[in-house]
Amino acid sequence: MQLKTKEFESLFTDGLVGIAEIFEKNQFELRIAGGAVRDLLSGKRPEDVDFATTATPEEMKGMFQAAGVRMINNKGEKHGTITARLHDENFEVTTLRVDVQTDGRHAEVEFTTDWQKDAERRDLTINSMFLGLDGTLYDYFQGYEDLKNRKVRFVGSASLRIQEDYLRILRYFRFYGRVATEPGQHEPETLEAIRENGRGLAAISGERIWVELKKMLVGNHADHLLELVYELGLAQYTGLPVDGNVEEMKQIWQKAHESSPKPMTILAALFRSQEDVEKLDLRLKLSREEKNLGLFLVKYRRDLVKGQDEHDGMKQYTDFIIDSREPDSQSKVLELLKYQGENKLLAELSRWSIPRFPVSGHDVRKLGFTSGKEIGTILQELRDTWKKSHYQMSKEELLATISTS
Repeated sequence: MQLKTKEFESLFTDGLVGIAEIFEKNQFELRIAGGAVRDLLSGKRPEDVDFATTATPEEMKGMFQAAGVRMINNKGEKHGTITARLHDENFEVTTLRVDVQTDGRHAEVEFTTDWQKDAERRDLTINSMFLGLDGTLYDYFQGYEDLKNRKVRFVGSASLRIQEDYLRILRYFRFYGRVATEPGQHEPETLEAIRENGRGLAAISGERIWVELKKMLVGNHADHLLELVYELGLAQYTGLPVDGNVEEMKQIWQKAHESSPKPMTILAALFRSQEDVEKLDLRLKLSREEKNLGLFLVKYRRDLVKGQDEHDGMKQYTDFIIDSREPDSQSKVLELLKYQGENKLLAELSRWSIPRFPVSGHDVRKLGFTSGKEIGTILQELRDTWKKSHYQMSKEELLATISTS
């Protein structure tokens, strides 16, 4: 098969044409690899394009130096990756590799010129394809068929692929959410391999686990996939609460997923207490913002709810935001509304700007009040009056209430 689409053609910038000419001149093959091929076959222009080649890192360095092409970021060199910069673009090119030793987290590799051997070490069939720069598809494990059929399969033995890097368990779930049209269409042997190898996730760093979980949670079928994490006994190895409230999570996802909730908003439904958030943070090294959002949702999901005022259901939330000492209180309340499925209020609050209390202590002092305590009391009374007016009263109107009291 030869691919000739506008997305494919759009990749051929001056930079890529220049890089391709260098490889051709030196008689080394260069192909597009992995996720970019999957995206192109799905009719999408990939955000990132990785390349694979038969040239070794030393051969690439020699070619680029001879052509006057700058190389940057040499950290990937020991893994076979050279990054060349041409026409203000970076091109990441990796030598074909085979794994010679793996420990479930990292692999020791050696270089090869065998394209199929390199494909064999990749995780999923849909990620194992290559695309020649003439558009020729190189597909050794029926990845294109799987992509067309919306099927997610490991390359070869699922157990072996997982044991090479246990994070592939979560990558499988993430890509299932991206590719599959329906939940629950997994191959039974794949799920069994995941169940048998799940404890390997205990050795994976929390940061890597969190990256994959977040991507899974913003994809399709996240409720189904998170339920699978529990059914397959994986929660204990990922930092999720072992007794997580899965039924609550499924209900929240159904209410919230069309509003693009943050990953923590979905996870919060699993938590039974703020202690669960603290434990997750210890395992996954959450950002401060993520942790604070989790703590906020657990604390307020039952207490901060829509008021009875049919004309202003938003009042409970706006009052909370204005009175709150919580940092980023408005963005947290927006996530709370997603959690609660209050889509109408969510739209209103998204357009709402926090009003500024128009009266200062200086304004009160100019009316002849000198006692700091008295000024503080007056300001609080004025703030309460302002709140009752739905934040509509002006400075002059508020100050007038003092002179008439």
